[in-house]
Amino acid sequence: MAKRFGREARGMRVIGITGGIGSGKTTVAAWYHALGVPVVDADAISRSLTAPHGEALPALREAFGEAVFNADGTLNRAALAGRVFGQDSAALARLNALLHPMITGRTVEALQALYKAGEPVALLDAPLLFETGMDRVCDAVLCVTAADEVRLQRIERRDGLTREEAIRRMRNQNAPERTESLADYVLTTDADQATNRAHALALWKRILADGPRRTPTVMPPE
Repeated sequence: MAKRFGREARGMRVIGITGGIGSGKTTVAAWYHALGVPVVDADAISRSLTAPHGEALPALREAFGEAVFNADGTLNRAALAGRVFGQDSAALARLNALLHPMITGRTVEALQALYKAGEPVALLDAPLLFETGMDRVCDAVLCVTAADEVRLQRIERRDGLTREEAIRRMRNQNAPERTESLADYVLTTDADQATNRAHALALWKRILADGPRRTPTVMPPE
């Protein structure tokens, strides 16, 4: 059965924040969280689903086999990443089909808990916000973006990937131009950290002052 969220929760605004790998999205979300804004992190939810004894592990074992698991039964994330970001183009689609409904369900539950707690605003941090349909719980969406070279340097430095691996990760996501066109606000993070932070905080004030830019609708089925 489809879950609803949004129309019943007009007392709480939900601001979506999205952006491709290396865009600076997580850093911007952390700046907003430091202001006291609660953050529902779709990536953190995904990690919990695939942690030891996580809900998603049986389905992942069935879909990808023992080759993506360690001897102790925990998920071998590097092996899984090599599989889904390698030459098997269907593997990533299969992974997303397994995880996205679970992530969506947990995300809605977390937002509902914040609403019941009386929070006036919440930030939904989701790199695949539009791809998963989670934009439909938001009354505004911010896309964080950066030049390709800036993103590549961040990915290589942060994740220890080769340039080729970083490029492959970037290409497996929506083109940034498309995500920007779907969002209500766009924040570019090509500058130094202090400048990026100043721009981010100024934009947050504007987002709150502007009010809702869209009407949340029914979530996709779990």
